[in-house]
Amino acid sequence: MSDFDGVVGQYLAVWNTTDEAARRRAIAEVFAEDVRYVDPLAAVEGRDALSALIGVVHQQFPGLVFSAAGPADAHHDQGRFTWHLGPAGGEPVVIGFDVASIDGDGRIREVLGFLDKVPG
Repeated sequence: MSDFDGVVGQYLAVWNTTDEAARRRAIAEVFAEDVRYVDPLAAVEGRDALSALIGVVHQQFPGLVFSAAGPADAHHDQGRFTWHLGPAGGEPVVIGFDVASIDGDGRIREVLGFLDKVPG
């Protein structure tokens, strides 16, 4: 897949959307209806559950933003990428590594997340 970096950009934009209504609209564009998201702290299925999870993350880390830590590595319908969560332009508070797969329409259908750095 040649443009997985674009998928990652959309993914991170959704995670950076604090307005719930705008986030739900963006999720409908970027994620499959039955999206599955799993990381060490959460496991959710469906767009509504994903939006709620993202809302909780914004409550836990107000004012912080997600950014790509480098280019994605992708093939076929899946890609892996590292992301940062921290103040804009500052040191990341959280660093994660995700593997995402997309469906035939180019929407993200599954994300498997790993946390490499978390606050103590």
